[in-house]
Amino acid sequence: MAGSDPVEWYYVGVDVGTASVRAALVTREGQVKTTAEEMVTIWKPHSDHYVQSSTDIWAKCCSTKVTQGVQRNQVRGVGFDATCSLVVLDQNFQPVAVNQDGEAERNVVMWMDHRAAEQAARITSTGHRVLSRVGGVMSPEMQPPKLLWLKENLRATCWRDAAHFLDLPDFLSWKATASLARSLCTVVCKWTYCPTEKWDTSFWTAIGLEDLLENDHSKIGSVTCCPGSPVGEGLTQEAAAELGLDTGTAVGASLIDAHAGGLGVIGADVRGFSLPCEDQPITSRMAMICGTSSCHMAISQGPLFVPGVWGPYLSGMVPELWLNEGGQSATGRLIDHVVKGHVAYPQLQEQAVKGSHIYSYLNRHLSFMAKDLGAPLELLASSLHVWPDFHGNRSPLADPTLRGAVVGLPLSQTLDDLALLYLATVQALALGTQHILEAMTQAGHNITTLFLCGGLSKNPLYVQIHANATGGSRIFSWTS
Repeated sequence: MAGSDPVEWYYVGVDVGTASVRAALVTREGQVKTTAEEMVTIWKPHSDHYVQSSTDIWAKCCSTKVTQGVQRNQVRGVGFDATCSLVVLDQNFQPVAVNQDGEAERNVVMWMDHRAAEQAARITSTGHRVLSRVGGVMSPEMQPPKLLWLKENLRATCWRDAAHFLDLPDFLSWKATASLARSLCTVVCKWTYCPTEKWDTSFWTAIGLEDLLENDHSKIGSVTCCPGSPVGEGLTQEAAAELGLDTGTAVGASLIDAHAGGLGVIGADVRGFSLPCEDQPITSRMAMICGTSSCHMAISQGPLFVPGVWGPYLSGMVPELWLNEGGQSATGRLIDHVVKGHVAYPQLQEQAVKGSHIYSYLNRHLSFMAKDLGAPLELLASSLHVWPDFHGNRSPLADPTLRGAVVGLPLSQTLDDLALLYLATVQALALGTQHILEAMTQAGHNITTLFLCGGLSKNPLYVQIHANATGGSRIFSWTS
């Protein structure tokens, strides 16, 4: 109609993290209009076993509504990202249990599940050439050792019944479109796939998983696509009804959740922030996605091999560029573990309930302590030392068997002691980031700016301590 306003187009992004599903309605210009969140269930049936349900996760994707007040035909596309967890389905695409308890709905081996540490060590011992693309060491957080564990421990149940093994991001794409095409982001970064050489059959044979080669690798993926490219024919009729959108709405090939965040900040427009990377190529940036765990991602024009750091991955995040991915297996989770396990935690809760988040309260408490002592806040915990690898070291030591330690604890267990332990833990994590940064720099990366995003980037103390540890002016927190 003449004189009427142009139609506003929208896009829906769905982010499946460790503990929740978050969705956002975004304009074509990138403005976030609406957000929503639903929690998902995590089971821990045994030590180092962490399990979820793909049925539960998909249901939460559908119930996390952000399109109220918007016409269906105004939503032009949907994109998913998710943790790099392993989903197991049978030939009828029904869930298959991944533990001895036999609960079929519990069919997701979570990314942080370390049950396959022994299998990962055996894969590393083969010295196969594909290991050069994962820093020389196979992590139990990747899919090959998890698959090997399932074959060796659940051969008569899970392994017998399984017809499809999918990364969680690819499961979501399949659920939305009925297409089994795998995103290069998942299969390159977590399954040893190479875009130029495809699946390395000698690797799967060497580690005892040659049965996955049958029927043109149908169980692990015969077709791949670039992240963000159109998947199938868009939303199926069933998925569209569940999501409240139109059949055929475009669906972009998914990404791992950290890589989605990395792509966002690696490609961010930083003009006007006076950052050292403003007039530099995007290869001068490191993206640090910090939440339950942390990922440290940098890209390069050519392959750079960094001992103990995953990659180089071709087109794993940015098309035609190589990705290296360091990380810490427990960051936000470690901070929560240290703080909530302290005897003074109930006192902290009582104080924080008066009007602030517990970490905001701790940050202020540390500032008051520093003022009272007439000392820099950063030096308050100078006699307290934390080794932060409570869930192993992902990078650059690449040793999942390492465990954490605290040195310098007093007999007192006051709120001050809790605050100092919190500070020392954050400082230890920041020094771990510096260790990763040094390893990448020594291998040839030229990183001038560190971008933080994710839940921990909203904690100003965490951001400042990382700035102190890594060089001060080159850190940027992207929390919008």
